Amino acid sequence: MSSAEAWKAWEGRVVAGKFPLRQWLGGSEYSAVFLTEFQGQAQKPVIKLIPAETGDAEPQLSRWRAAAELSHPNLIRIFESGRCQLNGTPLLYVVMQNAEEDLSQILPQRRLTTAEVAELLPPLLDALSYLHGKGFMHGRIKPSNVMAVGDQLKLSADQIMPFTDGRSEPVQRDIYDAPERAAGSLSPAADLWSLGVTLVVALTQNAPSAGDDPGGSTKTLPEPFRGIARECLHLDPKRRCSIAQVRARLEPPGRSVPIAPEPIPQPQHSGRRWGLAAVLVSMALIVGLVLFYARGRSTSARNEVEPAQTASAPPPATSETAQPSKPASSQGEVLHQVLPDIPQSAMNTITGTIKINARLEVDAAGKVTEAKLVNRGPSEYFANLVLKAAQHWEFIAPQIGGQPAASAWLLRFRLRRTSIQVSPERVTH
Repeated sequence: MSSAEAWKAWEGRVVAGKFPLRQWLGGSEYSAVFLTEFQGQAQKPVIKLIPAETGDAEPQLSRWRAAAELSHPNLIRIFESGRCQLNGTPLLYVVMQNAEEDLSQILPQRRLTTAEVAELLPPLLDALSYLHGKGFMHGRIKPSNVMAVGDQLKLSADQIMPFTDGRSEPVQRDIYDAPERAAGSLSPAADLWSLGVTLVVALTQNAPSAGDDPGGSTKTLPEPFRGIARECLHLDPKRRCSIAQVRARLEPPGRSVPIAPEPIPQPQHSGRRWGLAAVLVSMALIVGLVLFYARGRSTSARNEVEPAQTASAPPPATSETAQPSKPASSQGEVLHQVLPDIPQSAMNTITGTIKINARLEVDAAGKVTEAKLVNRGPSEYFANLVLKAAQHWEFIAPQIGGQPAASAWLLRFRLRRTSIQVSPERVTH
């Protein structure tokens, strides 16, 4: 089983006589994830399959069984694990709660805002604090393991391991793994390293340097994240900050409201991409993210339209293409409105409300001749999608002396995780 195509060919098989392999969701040469079914779960869980390596099979099953005993709102639930065979291939399986997306699906599109990261960190810290208090470490904090289930941010649980013995097998580490893991050392401090790297990536879309001074990559971050990342990325694990110290930096005494977002230049995006349950992010991620950013909401819930707040602006229709039934007003009115086409994975990264205003110049035929943003909000990605939608609005022109006339309109878009709302208002030139 060395290819994704070979894993996917197992759709329709049944594991352990009770877990059907429904849709193949992805994986790697060494693992595959499918939708499955589990008694008592309204939302379909996922089942992960990995080869049953001779020496590691029982220790892995032991770790999964221990993780299944853990219960925290910010941890993915593990329902069951065991051994199986498919086509004579010995495998291990673990059945888990299904996450709609993860932060790694958002970050290729955009970095998280500081406000999104400020809301991403507390649930991650809560989950880590719980794990460390139970004698476990996460071991693989990275954007792909920062997930979203409904409205909740969650860490994956299938890689959780005990650190009571302080040692493990040496691993081929990547930048998210603490340096000491290359020698097989385990401690809660390794999770703080991974958290610091994830923080840098969420805010910059770039991983820290793997050189002698990974903390140097934190210099461009705004506070308090600069200090948090710097203290997490000490090469010496004994010098890394604790979870309590991260919390203290994030919410210092005397501050009763979340930190205000600091504008960070956002990359331009011309189109949409996110697939999968994607994504977490974009974590915002994760935030975003996130990461982090009510996932899984229906499109109809997102596309509700807010009634206009002024007497001169009639309520817009409740769908993109609905036509008003009342006759044209001498003040003009909306004939056809278009909401921005934003992937649900991107909506899920929004923290609070993103406000974006577009001004339209409309000719006497009711067509938009010019559209420009007068308030771009914190994200270029969302701003560009709003502007693209605004260009396709149509109007019934106001009457001046019995003749249709050109007009100008202000569209106030409000983007939330669960909805896109817009209030149109005719304005004077």
